[in-house]
Amino acid sequence: MLCAPTGFAQTALRWHNTTRMNETNQHAPTTGATIHGLIFDFGGVLWDMRWDLTRELERAHGLRDRAIVETLYAGDTWRQVEVGAGDRERWLLDAHAQLESIAGKTLPPLHQHWRERQHLIAPNIDLIRALRPPYRTAVLSNADSTLPQRLRDIGIDGLFDAIVCSAEVGMAKPEPRVYALAAERLGLPASACAFIDDLESNVEAARAAGMTGVCFRVDRGDRLDEQLRDLGVALETDGLPA
Repeated sequence: MLCAPTGFAQTALRWHNTTRMNETNQHAPTTGATIHGLIFDFGGVLWDMRWDLTRELERAHGLRDRAIVETLYAGDTWRQVEVGAGDRERWLLDAHAQLESIAGKTLPPLHQHWRERQHLIAPNIDLIRALRPPYRTAVLSNADSTLPQRLRDIGIDGLFDAIVCSAEVGMAKPEPRVYALAAERLGLPASACAFIDDLESNVEAARAAGMTGVCFRVDRGDRLDEQLRDLGVALETDGLPA
């Protein structure tokens, strides 16, 4: 089943609507504090969402641009699901029905086909392993309630000291309270945490909450290990693949 693993309603729509107009704007992170905790978004940072694949599927099935993303994430149904107030199965069924209405024909389960070709961002998973110890690590994700089980299924839940899933805690990025909760679950002040997301507005909200913010984008070839080293984060090993 399709799991919605982060604030990618915002990410997806921004990615499509702007065609990543700020491709060369790297938003260099700044920090004035020693980092002891690292908090990661899931989709787009740990998990490659393959936004590009939606365009391929749309062309193959005669759909307008952004139809796959918008039917899944642009409506109020998703916004309720991501804070634990909506019915997940109804959301998925409604999204597919909307897609067929746009197409004017019966379609295969395109949202599911999209998900099946997504995958872990392996260098970032290796990086997290190299950070533990001494750093504390967490996931902070705008996601439906299946995210914790999904992390177990793909074998990475043990890499994190805390998992903050929006549907479980009833609030989502960029709400200030959810950043405070993630730091609290790591047992650290916000000033000792760095937050990594692929959406700049979520990064800016983390900075406003007192964290160091890093905007990572796999689609522009960012190297997260280099971004963290720029913050003074020391890796257990420097033997990560180039």
